[in-house]
Amino acid sequence: MHLAHYLRLLHRSENALAEAFREIRRGHPHEPDMYGVCERLAVQCGEQARRLEPFVRRYSAGASEEPERLHSALFSGTRPGCLGLLRDLHDVYLLATECEIAWSIVAQGAQGARDEELLEVVRHCGGDTAVQLLWLRTRMRHAAPQALVVAS
Repeated sequence: MHLAHYLRLLHRSENALAEAFREIRRGHPHEPDMYGVCERLAVQCGEQARRLEPFVRRYSAGASEEPERLHSALFSGTRPGCLGLLRDLHDVYLLATECEIAWSIVAQGAQGARDEELLEVVRHCGGDTAVQLLWLRTRMRHAAPQALVVAS
């Protein structure tokens, strides 16, 4: 069953997203909203990864290891300045989008496997990811004029 591959990918992606939110918070301390919001979102992603762990163990029993190329590094650290913040948010948005797509695919697998418990986790966590994406889009729109027009 290949559901194990996507569960592992999603688990790693959620952990990577949590760390990316924390890196943005640390890398842009002059942005007042970054500390509280990014930390809250990082905790949320960590909780999502934790909720996936029983399913990763359940479906990975006897499954082959997935090829490493199925996982990509979408965020590799923060950059300074207004443009750096915009690019960092953009990168984190792409990582969150990877999570959103993986949640959607895992939902399809859970339906096929008739795993109601996993479906409930997907419903809850997938909704959280949608909110994270909404915040990232809004924050990028807020940062773009400063970064693209005003800053030198």
